[in-house]
Amino acid sequence: MLKIGVMASGGGSNFKAIIDHIGEGDLEAQCKFLITNNGTCGAVEHAKEYGIPVYHISGKTHPVAAEYEAALMDVLNRYDVDLLILAGYMKALPVCIVRRMENRILNIHPSLLPKYGGKGFWGIHVHEAVVAAHEKESGATVHLVSEEIDQGRILAQAKVPVMEDDTPEVLAARVLEQEHNLYWKTIRDYAAQL
Repeated sequence: MLKIGVMASGGGSNFKAIIDHIGEGDLEAQCKFLITNNGTCGAVEHAKEYGIPVYHISGKTHPVAAEYEAALMDVLNRYDVDLLILAGYMKALPVCIVRRMENRILNIHPSLLPKYGGKGFWGIHVHEAVVAAHEKESGATVHLVSEEIDQGRILAQAKVPVMEDDTPEVLAARVLEQEHNLYWKTIRDYAAQL
């Protein structure tokens, strides 16, 4: 059975969607842990609800970079997961982690990469840029994580229309709905190739 670990910083809706699909039997996997850099985020509550071990590893808990990296590596070594899933994790991964899990870290991004990706393009900032540019469509992208932010190989995308009267918040909600459906299916399909 597929073993996954998840990293999240925020509300955890993508994390919850993945766990729900595991529970419903759509995704044959076990979630072994949640790593967060925000000990009070919604993802932590979801993990507790499902009995998933939580590790708060951040600049606050490990202010020295080498200790921070070692703490992350310790969790990865302890559980030896097949895939590491970033579900709204708002911090670039250390290069040592990316190299340790090469081609086995997936991320979901709220735009149609390569558009609106990279430094500064996260969360609502992505949707603000899309609306400001009067784009006709946006969407979500699942990609492999590489050493360059949002530059890894694209595995799947889901498109949504951008309406003339969209606010960034309205567009964000439309994209997020697609993320919840796209991510677990992409994890399933990519895992089948491993």
